[in-house]
Amino acid sequence: MEILGKLQGSSLRMEIDDIKSSAALMYSEFIKNADRRTETWFLMSSPLPQTLIIAAYIYFVTSLGPRLMENRKAFDLKGVLIVYNFSVVALSLYMCYEYVMSGWGTGYSFRCDPVDYSESPQGVRMAATCWLYYFSKFIEMLDTIFFVLRKKYSQVTFLHVYHHSIMPFTWWFGVCFSAGGMGTFHALLNCIVHVVMYSYYGLTALGPNYQKYLWWKKYLTSIQLIQFMMVTTHISQYFFIKDCTYEFPIFIYIIASYGLIFLFLFLNFWYHAYTKGKRLPKVLQNQTWAHHSNGVMNGNANHEKEE
Repeated sequence: MEILGKLQGSSLRMEIDDIKSSAALMYSEFIKNADRRTETWFLMSSPLPQTLIIAAYIYFVTSLGPRLMENRKAFDLKGVLIVYNFSVVALSLYMCYEYVMSGWGTGYSFRCDPVDYSESPQGVRMAATCWLYYFSKFIEMLDTIFFVLRKKYSQVTFLHVYHHSIMPFTWWFGVCFSAGGMGTFHALLNCIVHVVMYSYYGLTALGPNYQKYLWWKKYLTSIQLIQFMMVTTHISQYFFIKDCTYEFPIFIYIIASYGLIFLFLFLNFWYHAYTKGKRLPKVLQNQTWAHHSNGVMNGNANHEKEE
């Protein structure tokens, strides 16, 4: 029996070693087509570091954070929120400028635009902008952390956490394999929308004295809807352009799926908010749309109702 046990243990170890070897071989085969310009950049050596960060984020905002705050008073983060929101506005403006100067305003056709993998200043500038956009997704995780610290647990929805988790995860692969080209149009649009949205949040965080400057609040939902429609329309061109040389079509399918899913969620909520929502108490009508529409868009929430 002892010999049989040793043989079984040895066989199990061999099977585990075989699995490890196969996984390593698959990863090597997978990563060999990666963009060599970005492989040494922060967080880009492998998907493991970002996976650990995302896992820690999910654990904190769904479990550890609420438990730590259970017997504590909610933090007053008004000053922090003002600085944070306007910092995101500044960063988003900078990324808009870099996306325009590295391709979208200096040669891209807005149709089938392949990735420039060269070491040219413009090609590297676009890759660096893609990495910065990827890294900004980790900064935006603070949205959820602030909700937890302020005990706004109702805003830590599945959709909110999913959005803030899936964006950096998928963008790691984008920067690794396809840092540029037509797959970055949605990032440019998202940066533009973030300028508008986080400006709104920053102004609302300043207090009621600034409400008179928020006359354009009624256009926020339209801006978000237009973004999804533009992303879906632009990326769908790929399926109708013959001989498009975009190197990794898998990202086209991911972006198209993402755009369609969120367009559907957005329209679905818009329908319920503006049709069935009219039957809700007025207070709920006023609060619900601002919270959920941006939960669909970028996971943030309306600070105006929370100050």
